[in-house]
Amino acid sequence: MPLDAGEPEVSVSDFVALLNQALDYAFPSVTIVGELANFRVSKNRWVYFDLKDEFCSVKFFGTVYQLPGPLEDGMLLRVRGQPKLHNLYGFSVNVLSMAPAGEGSIRKAADLLQAKLTTEGLFDEGRKRPVPYPPKRIGLVTSRQSAAYADFTKIINARWGGVQIDVIDVQVQGEPAPAQIVGAIEQFNALGEPPEVIVIIRGGGSAEDLAAFSTEQVTRAVAASRVPTIVAIGHEVDLSLAELAADVRASTPSNAAELLVPDRKALKAHLARQADELLRLGAVQMQAARQLLSLKTDSLHQYIEDLIKTKRSVYQTYQKLLAVLSPEATLKRGYAIVRSNGGQVLRSAKIKPGAIVEVQLADGRFTAQTKEKP
Repeated sequence: MPLDAGEPEVSVSDFVALLNQALDYAFPSVTIVGELANFRVSKNRWVYFDLKDEFCSVKFFGTVYQLPGPLEDGMLLRVRGQPKLHNLYGFSVNVLSMAPAGEGSIRKAADLLQAKLTTEGLFDEGRKRPVPYPPKRIGLVTSRQSAAYADFTKIINARWGGVQIDVIDVQVQGEPAPAQIVGAIEQFNALGEPPEVIVIIRGGGSAEDLAAFSTEQVTRAVAASRVPTIVAIGHEVDLSLAELAADVRASTPSNAAELLVPDRKALKAHLARQADELLRLGAVQMQAARQLLSLKTDSLHQYIEDLIKTKRSVYQTYQKLLAVLSPEATLKRGYAIVRSNGGQVLRSAKIKPGAIVEVQLADGRFTAQTKEKP
């Protein structure tokens, strides 16, 4: 059959260029959902896989840096990419972003990533750090339009107040969410004076809504934060990998606020009860001290009285002894004291004849003159 003379004739290279130009114009990007097949990683850098459904299969090309975590054939994947016709390798979709789709695949991807990061020790209890209580400054990563943000700030201010809350507004679901959350964590960590704690919160939702917080990028960013972290995602039954990597996991955004600051009303009531108890204990101690002092006083008085009696008895004994041994008592027994004319007591009979002496008896005194011995 002869060629149609009215059709343009182009080279192979021109054809590829024209087709890619048409694809760029018609599909600058496209999101495709399908079952993962033929997944492989080349040279620890390049990623190749197919997405398929019951009737068709499409090839994809990307890098390991775009992976949300470990993947396995058979998982349902949502991929955003740019359709391209390669000049050597044919048609494929260049990956812009990818994430598991459907609750089963999201759970499977999270389980694979959890096993990988557990082996690395990212969830070990020994890595957990204490969180300041209460902090003076909080770095909050969430959506300002969310109920989680409203609940968290309301409870913080109602319970304690005076806490500075610096907020970085991010998307908490969808394709941009992981990169924005990671960027917010890194931004807080890069500050010269970072907050005392970084809090990452979002309310409840479906498995796909919460999937950003179980991606490898977000989980590693939480684990690598030099600032202590609290993560509260969804409801109490929801558990994300970012929560496992955090220093503290809160069951809900409201619970995160409760873990960070005390309830000032409850604290005031507690302090009032403690003050009353201290007053009561003080009164009891004072009464006990008074009773002890009274007992000590009585005991001291008795001791002094007994000491005085003992000293008086000793004094009386010495007094009697002195009375017995006194010169007056001796004189009463018939003795006399002889003194010379000068008043000195004579202790020897060797005195001159004719000397005048004084003789003292019990009832008086008289003088006498000595004579020679016959």
